[in-house]
Amino acid sequence: MTSATHRSAERIGHTEQGPRPLPPLAEPRAGRQPETVDTVLENGLRVIAARHGAVPMVELRLRIPFAGEDAAHPARAEVLAETLLTGTERRDRVRMDTDLAAVGGTLQAVVDPERLSITGDALASGMETLLDVLTDALTEASYPEHEVSGERDRLVERITVARSQPRTIAREELQYHRYGDHPFAREVPQAADVAEVTPEQVRQLHRDAVLPRGSTLVLVGDIDPEATVETVRRMTSGWHAAGAARELPALPEVVGGDVRLVHREGAVQSQLRFSAQAVPRTDERYPALQIANLVFGGYFSSRLVENIREDKGYTYGAHSTFEFTPDNGTILVDADTASEVTAAALLEIRYELGKLALVRPSEAEVESARQYAIGGLLTSTSSQSGLASMLMNVAALGLGQDWLSEHPDRLRAVTHQQVADAARWYVPTAFTGVVVGDAEQLGEQLRGLGGVTLP
Repeated sequence: MTSATHRSAERIGHTEQGPRPLPPLAEPRAGRQPETVDTVLENGLRVIAARHGAVPMVELRLRIPFAGEDAAHPARAEVLAETLLTGTERRDRVRMDTDLAAVGGTLQAVVDPERLSITGDALASGMETLLDVLTDALTEASYPEHEVSGERDRLVERITVARSQPRTIAREELQYHRYGDHPFAREVPQAADVAEVTPEQVRQLHRDAVLPRGSTLVLVGDIDPEATVETVRRMTSGWHAAGAARELPALPEVVGGDVRLVHREGAVQSQLRFSAQAVPRTDERYPALQIANLVFGGYFSSRLVENIREDKGYTYGAHSTFEFTPDNGTILVDADTASEVTAAALLEIRYELGKLALVRPSEAEVESARQYAIGGLLTSTSSQSGLASMLMNVAALGLGQDWLSEHPDRLRAVTHQQVADAARWYVPTAFTGVVVGDAEQLGEQLRGLGGVTLP
């Protein structure tokens, strides 16, 4: 092939007048709202069923509010989550796994300070089997002695390892720095507390806390939503209780202040974790704040990533995200750096926070972040699993499918001035946080910056 008939990609991208301009982006297609039924059953269980027939599968999400004030609650809750699906009066662990496998199904339980979450999937034709195994566990879980002792011992080992990890340490220190002894701060129990948990304590916790009223079940897939709700109604009729699942107590507001240095002897890296108060997802200011956050550090083209990753090479990753509870929202900023550049990275983070709050983002920055937010939402809800998870996320805030479907329009309606106003939430004095690292190496650097409490 001669040069006259073959042109490289570089040559195709240029004209005699210079680089060939990129064509404008096409208008994004509007997301199609799936057929959805959202109702509350007689036992207090909220059920959301949505048709999404891309593949002959069904995705399941169950959220049970699972807060507890007792200091022993986190350890018992972890053991319960590990053993909930290990046996019932009708099925042992092998039978549960066999019944699920017959319909291509899985179920898994995890717990955090807010909720007990059960996720699963199966062939759409096997949905009743999936629900049967689930409701069997919810109503008749037996927590056999040998299963509890075995899972408890394995959990002790995993927690011991997890609590030695820098990211776990940083998260725990940030939680206690923000919220003190609030139950929300108790994310990882002590291994010694887990080792003391007995099967009877787990059974009692199940009786007291695994309750339908206030819980939410989401089913998304190749299903008939109306018929699915009736199936759930029939199959969960034996799951009932007088009380309601326990919601997390309201969180105190995050107050800006000094960053606290947490000593981790011999560390060669530092974990920087900062937080500020934001607004709930239901607040009318949230869409503008979402765009402002993306401009700051919410995606790879953000200012923070450009500064401390691309330009200065202080970190492989810098992020700014939101954390939501039903009536609250906070901003989280994180980066991991080498010890020798920790102070410099902190300085640059403060600089970018101040710059965003005082210098309004450009039209190009706002538009890029807006398109990313809209595209990300449409992409995340395009699959059955993504839609199920997003429906559960917004359901936990008292919202539903309509909120998801309307959010792209809210983002499109945000003005440049509204983003500039929202950016004022990022003034550096609104933030507090922790730096976890070797105080012997970091102390003098950070003392010179100010605004850091040393150990």
